Amino acid sequence: MKKILVTGGAGYIGSVLTRKLLEMNYYVRVIDSLKWGGESLYDLFSYKNFDFLKGDLRSKYDIEKSLEEIDYVVHLAAIVGDPACKKFSDEATQTNWESSVNLFEIAEKMGVKKFIFSSTCSNYGKMSADDNFVNENSPLNPVSLYAELKVKFEDFIINKRNDSKMSSTALRFSTVYGFSPRIRFDLTVNEFTRNMFLENFQEIWGKQFWRPYSHVNDLCNATILCLENNNDLRGEIFGVGSTDQNFQKGEIIERVNSIIPGNIKYVEKTEDPRDYRVDFSKIKDELGFKKTKSINDGILEIKKVLQSGVILDPYDKKFRNI
Repeated sequence: MKKILVTGGAGYIGSVLTRKLLEMNYYVRVIDSLKWGGESLYDLFSYKNFDFLKGDLRSKYDIEKSLEEIDYVVHLAAIVGDPACKKFSDEATQTNWESSVNLFEIAEKMGVKKFIFSSTCSNYGKMSADDNFVNENSPLNPVSLYAELKVKFEDFIINKRNDSKMSSTALRFSTVYGFSPRIRFDLTVNEFTRNMFLENFQEIWGKQFWRPYSHVNDLCNATILCLENNNDLRGEIFGVGSTDQNFQKGEIIERVNSIIPGNIKYVEKTEDPRDYRVDFSKIKDELGFKKTKSINDGILEIKKVLQSGVILDPYDKKFRNI
């Protein structure tokens, strides 16, 4: 039984990934500071192969304790998103950069075999021309502290390619959506769905700007593909998503509106520091990645949970990262 450490395992992506790994009979240890609570993990304590450590990666002691007898690391823990990193810039630098380096170096010393790092397609910033698709070989243009720190750690991994015994891989995640035990409503698809369902209204600034989108389940599936791949993915970078899942903001709200009728107000905006479409051929061709869910699936999931009334206040600050 392989033993996997998931950092940030109580989070939006981590709580889904942890469940998938447990169902595949991996031993999974989660380390999380529980900044947003631990409700997403309650049911997992019934698994014999689940272990939890409440800890902060800014503590080397907590890192060392979390890595005992671990084979693989999936590093998700971070201050996530542009607004959060801007507001908590010191904590973001400590967590997303300094702690990540410490985690990597201690994992090396303790004999970890694989290290998967969750990066972001936000690293691309803005396409050079309207008809371009960027990919893993394209120049990066980080326009926020969040993306700058992700790029910095990607470079760290690449520079370690030849002199590290540990195989490390970076995954550039698309903009995520869909249901998770640690649900978030500050993500484009989830937010638009909530607002249209509860208010029958959504304001859209700059409907023409592009992003790639991926369901949380599919980001987790890609992570598992990397963990289980027998090839040496040392120093490799993979964008995670599907090329046909690049959408403009206007297209997203139109899909939401086709399922939940309501009013849309478009506000003209001619500049956005992030505007990119991504070609995801590499992960498809080299790892065999295929999406399992679409934007409409995510909208229907969020609509269903809102209809149920199980979330008493979908506007509660615990459902966003800032």
